[in-house]
Amino acid sequence: MDSSGKPASNLEDWAFYYPGPVWSDPDAIKNLVLFFDGLAVLVPNYLQGKPLRVDPAIAAGLSQNGLLRELQPETFIDRAAAEELATNLVDLLASGALDRVGADESPFEELSMSRLGWVAAPDLAEMVFDELVKRKLARESEDGLSIPMHRGVRGVILVLLAQILAPRGPSAYNIGLSPCTDRPALVRGLVELLQLPGITNESHVMQMDVEHVGVDLSAVPIDEVLGFRRENYSAYRAYINALRRFMREMTALPPAEQNRLQADRRNEMSEQRKDLLDRARRAWRRPASFGLGVAGCLWLLGRGDPVAGLIAIGLGITGLADADRKEIGAYSYLFAARHRFPTRARA
Repeated sequence: MDSSGKPASNLEDWAFYYPGPVWSDPDAIKNLVLFFDGLAVLVPNYLQGKPLRVDPAIAAGLSQNGLLRELQPETFIDRAAAEELATNLVDLLASGALDRVGADESPFEELSMSRLGWVAAPDLAEMVFDELVKRKLARESEDGLSIPMHRGVRGVILVLLAQILAPRGPSAYNIGLSPCTDRPALVRGLVELLQLPGITNESHVMQMDVEHVGVDLSAVPIDEVLGFRRENYSAYRAYINALRRFMREMTALPPAEQNRLQADRRNEMSEQRKDLLDRARRAWRRPASFGLGVAGCLWLLGRGDPVAGLIAIGLGITGLADADRKEIGAYSYLFAARHRFPTRARA
């Protein structure tokens, strides 16, 4: 990553949406594609084409412009990824963390067997599944394709999976992948995972509040949004790069110095936010509605860096870099329309 925050590989940077194969907020997606080179979703084979069926207006517009990719867990999740997922889940089960997650009365929801790694490593997936069944956190498949699973545990798996698969984008699809969600609870879950003993010290986990950076595009056709994108893309990319640089610099500092840098970066980025809002308001004359934030850890790993090493061991993450310096970490962008803005919180 260079001094601007742009990945050193110059690969395209795609938003990697999770938890499901289809977004829950179309307005947020219209804003999100202004910031990224495209939108990628993880879609099991038996659900292929679901984005087009559920939200044809947006999905078709993105697809026709080469801005939507459906990634298949059956091929994207290889043996190494399945091992990382299984290792982390076993560790969480042993720690009792998943028992705590499953203690509430949340309903069960389907998780495709392929996303648990059944295609790449059926032995590991079966082992994890058996442990979940023992704890009454999962049930036998009813269709041979998916597993009924406690909603909270399913969310943990999908949070982990987004982090494990993101660094594999370059080798598998020749694109960079940046985890993104419109579910505040999942970002809080990521922060909680990073604060577990043995992964990293909580002082190195940062969360930047959702800030207004866009307007209400609910009534704006996707073709108009993409036309605006072509003219203003560099300004939106600059903001995303600033967010990533903020995350990397903040997590590299001791707590005593973080407040100072956070204030400096917020002041710098406030001018960028104002510029983005002015551009959107001039185009559509609409009030601020869309927000974007980021949470997690991001490090440039040099040889002998113990904290970054703990993150790499804990979540099995390696990033894009040369032989001497690797960007590693776990992070997620949180995007939301006004009615979904989370309450302000610090990690």
